[in-house]
Amino acid sequence: MNQPVHPVPTAAIDRILEFAFAEDNPRGDITADTIVPAGAKATAVVRAREAGVLAGGTVFARAMTMINPEIQVVQVVQEGHQFKAGDKLLTVSGPAASVLTAERVALNLLQRMSAIATSTGELVSLVAHTQARIADTRKTTPGLRVLERYAVRCGGGVNHRDNLSEAFMAKDNHLALLGNGEELTNALKSVRARLGHTTAMEVEVDSIDQIPAVLAAGVDIIMLDNFAVADLPAAIKLIDGQATIEASGNVRADTVAAIAETGVDIISSGAITHSVQAIDLGLDMVVA
Repeated sequence: MNQPVHPVPTAAIDRILEFAFAEDNPRGDITADTIVPAGAKATAVVRAREAGVLAGGTVFARAMTMINPEIQVVQVVQEGHQFKAGDKLLTVSGPAASVLTAERVALNLLQRMSAIATSTGELVSLVAHTQARIADTRKTTPGLRVLERYAVRCGGGVNHRDNLSEAFMAKDNHLALLGNGEELTNALKSVRARLGHTTAMEVEVDSIDQIPAVLAAGVDIIMLDNFAVADLPAAIKLIDGQATIEASGNVRADTVAAIAETGVDIISSGAITHSVQAIDLGLDMVVA
C-alpha cells in the first residue's frame, strides 16, 4: 500500500480529539495526576500484536501533543504500509503523566483506523488482477467519517460520496416513490435538468428489469445492488459502457474476486468500515 494522497486536515482531527478528550478526561486524570511523580519523563513504544496496515499515526501523534506539546512521537511504520506482529510502529517520549492520559484515546483511534486500512487492503489485494476498485460507503461511525475514509485510502481503496450533499444517489427507497418504466425515466431526467453539470448522478437497481429506464435517463453510475454473481454479466452487457458500473452487497473476502472478474468498475463495501475489529496494538512504557 502507499501513503494516501489526501491526508486528514489538522482542524478536522482536532475537532474529533477535542470531543474525545472531553469525554475521556473531563476534569483531569485522577490516576496519572496523583500517582505519577511530578516531572517524571518516560519513553514508550507502540507495537503490533498482529499483522495489518497502518493508518492513523498522524492522529495518534496529534492526540499526544494535544494533551502536552512537549510529547514527541516518531512514526516508524508509515501510513498505508504493512506491518507484522511484533513490529515497532511508533515511539513516544515526554512527560510520563501526559503520555498516560493521552494513551487510550490515541490508541483507540489508531487501532480502529488500522483495522479499516487492513480490511480494505485485503479486498484490494484480492481484486488486483482486475479493473475493479474497492470503495467505502456512508456506513461509518458518526463523527469519525473523515478518519475512517482516510483509513480506506491507506488500505488502497477509494471513497464513495462523502455526504448527502456531495452527489445525487437514488436508492431503492427513493425509487419506490418514483414509479417504473417511463415514469422513472422522466423523474430522473427532471433531476438531471435541475442539477449542476459537475454533480454526478447514481441510481441503485436491484433487478435487471430496472436498468433500461435508468439508462434512458442518462445517469452517470448504476449500482447493481445485491445481484447474484451469475446475474452480473447480463446486467453489464445491457449497460454496455453507457454508465460506470458499481456492485454492492454481499462483498466479502470469499466473494469479492468473483464479483470483480465479471468486469464491474467499482465494488463498494460497508463492511470495511462498519464491521471491523480493532487491530491489536499495545503501548509499552519504560520510565526514563
